[in-house]
Amino acid sequence: MVSIFDDMTQVTEAEVQRMLPLVDEKRRDEALRYKHLFGQFACLKSWLMLKELLTPLGINDLEMNFNEHGKPFLAHYPDVYFNLSHCKNGIAVVVDFSPVGIDIESFRQGSTALIKRTMNPAEAEWIRASADPVEAFTEFWTKKEAVVKLRGTGLVDDLHHILNGDDYRLETYINRRKRYAFSIAFSQIL
Repeated sequence: MVSIFDDMTQVTEAEVQRMLPLVDEKRRDEALRYKHLFGQFACLKSWLMLKELLTPLGINDLEMNFNEHGKPFLAHYPDVYFNLSHCKNGIAVVVDFSPVGIDIESFRQGSTALIKRTMNPAEAEWIRASADPVEAFTEFWTKKEAVVKLRGTGLVDDLHHILNGDDYRLETYINRRKRYAFSIAFSQIL
């Protein structure tokens, strides 16, 4: 189950104030630690999106624990997995019954140095030859980030070869009008 939010006109102080009483004290405190309005909004909105996806499953207890790399998981529902992501153009949340990762990114130009550091030669060539290199870079970046988040290891993987695995399935979506892409990495190991 996936939820995407991309109506960024709602990122207002009034909406943050409306959402604050809808979350628990821990999430309120976390949201208010952000100095910028968007950070507060994204923290609250992503939490409420997660709750909305979990409620039909009968899950109302969102107590979290964290793995050794800081990836959160539901303390009392070890067979339900989730992941959150946000960028200036959207917020993405996914819930599944096997490990899952999601990444959403606003279109951005990948510098030559960043492409060299994160893409293998075939990916770099694909980006350079693309009709829209900014979109192509963003697409590859979301795929790699989603796989890293699925694995829950942080950025310790070799990003040049991360898309060569067969332990996951990727889905990628591009919103050209709102200038973002998101990818979901679903576990193939059951």
